[in-house]
Amino acid sequence: MPRGTLEVNLVNAKGLKNTEIFGKMDPYVVITCKKQQKKSTVATAMGSNPEWNESFVFRVSDDVNELHVMIMDKDTGSKDDFVGELTIPLKTLFVEKKLPPMKYSVLRNKKYHGEIKIGLTFTPAVHNDRDLDFVGGWKESSSSYG
Repeated sequence: MPRGTLEVNLVNAKGLKNTEIFGKMDPYVVITCKKQQKKSTVATAMGSNPEWNESFVFRVSDDVNELHVMIMDKDTGSKDDFVGELTIPLKTLFVEKKLPPMKYSVLRNKKYHGEIKIGLTFTPAVHNDRDLDFVGGWKESSSSYG
């Protein structure tokens, strides 16, 4: 897998299942890329159709192959409610470099709980010459021994 930076453009969500008995949800999103985690702002009182229009940047290393997205409902005075989640495989992104905002299904207990719109951009790391001189742990030499 390539190294570089991953930009996640969190746009909005539609049709999220409401976790509130009274009033509207205050949804936010937690995005995880390997051990890195970013949290969106809380879309206060936006209920089942929140809008964020926020971007997050992650460093990508060789062993990153997916992005995990979890939607939560912010509650005051009690534990935040789990709304749903999804996992986005990154293999296609690493080839295409950019995926425009697309709709992804939000799941909770393997059941559809709405959709979320996310765009992705991958920028490969620039390798310096020193990185390219090493092959298999040994430095290749252009000099000949005679």
